[in-house]
Amino acid sequence: MISVEEALQKILDAVTVLDVETVPIMDSQGQVLAEDIISGINVPPLDNSSMDGYAVRSADTTGATQNTPKTLNVIDTVIAGSISKNEVTPGTAIRIMTGAPIPSGADSVVQFENTDDPKNKDVSLNQTPAQVNVFTPVIPGQNIRYAGEDIKKGALTLKKGMVMRPAEIGLAASMGRSQVKVIRRPVIAVISTGNELTELDTPLSPGKIYNSNSYSISSLVKRYGGIPKMIGIARDDEKDLLSKLKQAQDADMLLTTGGVSMGDYDMVKDILARDGEMIFWKVRVKPGKPLAFGKIKSKDKDGNPRAIPHLGLPGNVTSCMVSFELFVRPALLKMLGKKNLAKPTVSAIIEDTVKNNDGRRVYSRAIIEKRNGNYYAHLTGPQSSGMITSMSMANGLVIIPEDNGSINKGDTVQALMLDWNEEVNI
Repeated sequence: MISVEEALQKILDAVTVLDVETVPIMDSQGQVLAEDIISGINVPPLDNSSMDGYAVRSADTTGATQNTPKTLNVIDTVIAGSISKNEVTPGTAIRIMTGAPIPSGADSVVQFENTDDPKNKDVSLNQTPAQVNVFTPVIPGQNIRYAGEDIKKGALTLKKGMVMRPAEIGLAASMGRSQVKVIRRPVIAVISTGNELTELDTPLSPGKIYNSNSYSISSLVKRYGGIPKMIGIARDDEKDLLSKLKQAQDADMLLTTGGVSMGDYDMVKDILARDGEMIFWKVRVKPGKPLAFGKIKSKDKDGNPRAIPHLGLPGNVTSCMVSFELFVRPALLKMLGKKNLAKPTVSAIIEDTVKNNDGRRVYSRAIIEKRNGNYYAHLTGPQSSGMITSMSMANGLVIIPEDNGSINKGDTVQALMLDWNEEVNI
């Protein structure tokens, strides 16, 4: 058996960043930008008002108070999306709405609340008052958003390597970009193996179980930015398994569940060794020891030989999901071009005693909560690798090192967080 770190490094060494594609910005969320984007415009494009109020010359408001207001003649009203043809001259003001361009001659905006505008912004365009009393002085630039204040024309705005999140998508849209170049999403083929498996919406016969692994693993692929290709169930028959493997030959990675233990019908690792390259089998981890990794021989769309990275995940549902989080997820993120491959961890005070007697690193399903400034971890119940409910309740995995025989209640442990978003663009 090899260590978790050795196994992960061998997997990461076997995968590469994928090629570039151009996609609509609404399809790019979670993908890594493959180009620098330089703005062709100022954002905002013109000086505009950040308030509903009156565009004025600040000098005309000097000394204004509630008892001694400054009275200005109102010469126009301008709304967002239009431009006033009038100029603010001494003693005049233009009624203005948020986002409307600042009229010529004005250097500030007095908000409605500091005037006697009788109906504030509810006054219609044809009811613009002839005069307005200003009760508070303003200074040059007050309540104005200047052209290029957010983005200057010619500025490097989105950098190659950034992750496209909602804010980055909005930023691209603000510059008029409808498409971006990104690292494409990996296609991950998923095959479940075993005669005991039954597809959903089918009555269970004695000795059968539903094929849940395909759905949990495909959902994880989707969650972390990949495209799952669900191939279905391969029976414990070499011909059937080879047929299913053939359907995966156009994928960027192949995941199989089951078929990697010591049983007579656990054929995945044997076929991997015979028809591809077996890189390792078994990891010092619990759950998930029977993990196989290698490469399956295949051909690309032009008929040229290629090798598909293949992870043979354990068949037990929780072992399968934990193995995905530890080993598949980082590889998937690397293929996407991401740099931060590690899950966030926190130090937590454990509220259970956990034994570790067989020299493997244990990842125990747990609920991590913050109370009184500290994180606390308590297990989700029985930790059998066949209990998916323990995974459903967990938001973290408590890590118990290989060389630690037990963790006692009250000890401080490291907990790998399953549900935190760790992506930050700097």
